[in-house]
Amino acid sequence: MKFDFLSESDQAYFIHKASTLVEALPYIRQHSGDIVVIKYGGHAMGNPKLSKSFSKDIGLIKEVGIHPIIVHGGGPQIGERLKLKNIKSRFVDGLRVTDKDTVKIVEEVLAKDINKEIVDSINSSGGKAISLAGNRDNLINAKKLNVQIKDSDSNIEKIVDIGFVGQPTNVKNDLIMNHINKGEIPVIAPLGIDAQNNSYNINADTVAGFIAGTIKASKLLLLTDVAGILDENDKLISSLSLNDAKKIVKQDFVLGGMKPKILTCIDSMKKGVKKSTILDGRIPHALILELFTEHGIGTQIFS
Repeated sequence: MKFDFLSESDQAYFIHKASTLVEALPYIRQHSGDIVVIKYGGHAMGNPKLSKSFSKDIGLIKEVGIHPIIVHGGGPQIGERLKLKNIKSRFVDGLRVTDKDTVKIVEEVLAKDINKEIVDSINSSGGKAISLAGNRDNLINAKKLNVQIKDSDSNIEKIVDIGFVGQPTNVKNDLIMNHINKGEIPVIAPLGIDAQNNSYNINADTVAGFIAGTIKASKLLLLTDVAGILDENDKLISSLSLNDAKKIVKQDFVLGGMKPKILTCIDSMKKGVKKSTILDGRIPHALILELFTEHGIGTQIFS
């Protein structure tokens, strides 16, 4: 008679896995029934291994009773498509100048290509995702975004027209909740529409924060390409109160795209979101680590 035995290393591996599951259980219970809005973009979306890992994580999150809503970006993919069409990209304050030709390409890339890719990936991992675009069915009403910049010579602020770039004014929450109640995972392209049926390109962080605030989500998660909010010595700040976040956003060491991310978190929490986290999407299973471990990752802002 022949017997198979686990090696010590195999035993250690399975014991570690069991311990991880036990550690996760209180957090699974804590978050069960919660609505969590996730902004998905950057390196996490462009890397095939990370995108597959993300899709599996979303499936797991849904299976344990959490209701994820995904808002995705697509800046690099839009840039590549514009380059193929010989359309030069121009930016003002980090926002892409979007004329009529450009907004059509933005719609195509976001609402058709990227959105379908994410939905298919989640569904192939066992999830039940549904494709939504903000400019369809009046899901996201928007208005033109006015950008003010300071003239370097005169030091006078002026409004710059950057075309069909918008900001959300209203979200059809009942449409999103209908999909959630049917057990589906909404995957939303960050587009909006106005009363004249003009489509607008909207920053994905802004859309995620706006939806989280209006739907009163339990948590907003912004996946980015840095560890989180860093202090003046480039050390990660693991948690901040809402009041401290309001103070730190004014500091000179908060640079680039981090400032609008913090402001997005602050705005959503003013509307009723309990917690928000800016976390590193380059880390495999970042969502699981954030939701189901004691310390989480990234920077959590709490009220």
